[in-house]
Amino acid sequence: MAAATLDAFLNSYIGGEDTLRSAVAATIHQLAEAAVKVRHTINQGALGAAFAGTRGANSDGDVQKDLDVYADDIFLDAMRHAPVAFYASEELEQPVLLNRDAPLAIAIDPLDGSSNIDTNVSIGTIFSLLPATGAPGANPAAVFLQAGSNQLGAGFFIYGPQLALVLSLGSGTHVFVLSNRLGAFVQAYESRIIPARAHEFAINAANYRHWDEAVRLYVDDCLKGTDGPRERDFNMRWIASLVADCYRILIRGGVFLYPGDQRKGYHQGRLRLVYEANPIAYLVEQAGGAATDTVSRILDIEPEGLHQRTPVVFGSSREVHRITRYHTDPSSIGERAPLFSNRGLFRA
Repeated sequence: MAAATLDAFLNSYIGGEDTLRSAVAATIHQLAEAAVKVRHTINQGALGAAFAGTRGANSDGDVQKDLDVYADDIFLDAMRHAPVAFYASEELEQPVLLNRDAPLAIAIDPLDGSSNIDTNVSIGTIFSLLPATGAPGANPAAVFLQAGSNQLGAGFFIYGPQLALVLSLGSGTHVFVLSNRLGAFVQAYESRIIPARAHEFAINAANYRHWDEAVRLYVDDCLKGTDGPRERDFNMRWIASLVADCYRILIRGGVFLYPGDQRKGYHQGRLRLVYEANPIAYLVEQAGGAATDTVSRILDIEPEGLHQRTPVVFGSSREVHRITRYHTDPSSIGERAPLFSNRGLFRA
């Protein structure tokens, strides 16, 4: 039996005369067309005019590259042709009002991992679809200050060896890959399930000295391998591209950590709740995994600002919950308690 195309998947999702589902499907169509345009520009590499130049910093203080702005312009234009009331982006300080009568709001990171543009590492686009309920007049950002559990759908495009779309509309997490032969996205994985048990963890170990004690102890235990309290070996991975790390975990399991730390400006981590952590958490939970801010479920957090940052841990459910115990009740980790005062491998 031939794999379903994205169009067929969305038609099945719409079902009958559900106007909200029709709006979601129409928006996904527009996003997919925009992603193909962005991918074409990325594929030109350093030969392209919009590839690697910089424009200073965005409203949140991150270096803004020409390709960041290009991608944002492409997706914003696409959303003008979708049933979207408000468009919020990492590259824009405030949301853009598109059509106040439309039922949806979209929050987007147009080019996640753009610091990797020059090095030919996979980068992506992350998006979150929300109901445009109670759309405000004076403060359009307020429509995005709702818990991630309210999302109608979420996904990301990953511009790697293949152009893939990871998508959930509330019933599993599905992966579609662009077929150059068909000129369409075709389902490659249906209802991915992240293995509950992890053998890989992803974290930037260069920040070890800045982490809280709980994070250091967790990493120490993993690094001790079969000789330590975990009694098995772990591999450490860190791509520094959220979509690439998440895609790997969806395919073969593992856990990702971007905790807060003691550096100035990093106490609440660096990932944005509304348009990075929430959509990733939605995808991961729909794949049987878990996502927290090290302690609390990401999708339960009520945002206080559009560009709010949060610590993030996601991936294999047992490992995520174990990391929570390192923060809240380390004595409950039976094999760890007797060794809790031991020095770690990175410690002098």
